[in-house]
Amino acid sequence: MSWQPSPDWHPLTAGTGQATGGVWRTPGGEVVKRLVSGVTDPRHHAYWERQALVAESGVVARTAGLRAPVCTGVQRDADGITLRTAYVAPYEWAPEALADALLRFSACSVAEPGWGARDVLRDRLRTVERRGGWAALGGLSTPAIQELWVRREAALEALDALPRVPTHGDAHPVNLLGRDGDDVVAIDWEQFGLGPAGFDLGYLLLTTDLPLDALADQARPGAALVAAYTGVSRAAWAVGRAGAGDHVERLDKLASIVDEALSHAS
Repeated sequence: MSWQPSPDWHPLTAGTGQATGGVWRTPGGEVVKRLVSGVTDPRHHAYWERQALVAESGVVARTAGLRAPVCTGVQRDADGITLRTAYVAPYEWAPEALADALLRFSACSVAEPGWGARDVLRDRLRTVERRGGWAALGGLSTPAIQELWVRREAALEALDALPRVPTHGDAHPVNLLGRDGDDVVAIDWEQFGLGPAGFDLGYLLLTTDLPLDALADQARPGAALVAAYTGVSRAAWAVGRAGAGDHVERLDKLASIVDEALSHAS
């Protein structure tokens, strides 16, 4: 008999991760996430077992700035993995407070596990290349955006030269959910690993009104590069897709970030 959720569990979300088969809240106050088999490369950003391994290892259970919810159980079966964690109550964080938390997390000393994500932006840009680059932007492109694409290898080399720090990997406010004192309790650690300083802050720039000038100097180059290449790539993907217009509309707001990224990709 295949795995099935309990009928008294309340669905929270269908889940957006490639390995997520569903998320529920139990009457006892736990959150149950079902992971289904997918990418098997332990260094790939979408490695299907990573969320369970993060929970089992406790590698980010007590880190400053950002930490994972309390793990209450990990069960493996022939069809996948059932991950249980304590429920995290949502908290309304200001973007500046999230930036501070991510910066403190990046300063933590964390040994790199063999299953941590690596080269996330490089892998994503290779996928974009195979799909024709940013050509879909057409008239939405600008000379600065076109030059950014030309300089992508230099940009990746600039990121490689930055210090490697702990990264959540998908630092959107929807995942930076709860509060534990001054620290953020984050969910969805599917893309956790060590990455270039500023990586998580790049994602935060894309999803909040946090200004570049609010970033610490050591995080700013990586954040600008990650935000620019990720934001433009998302816009190129979104062109012509129903319901994906937010990425395209954000292109104008990315102009200053693209300009700064160019200054670091020379």
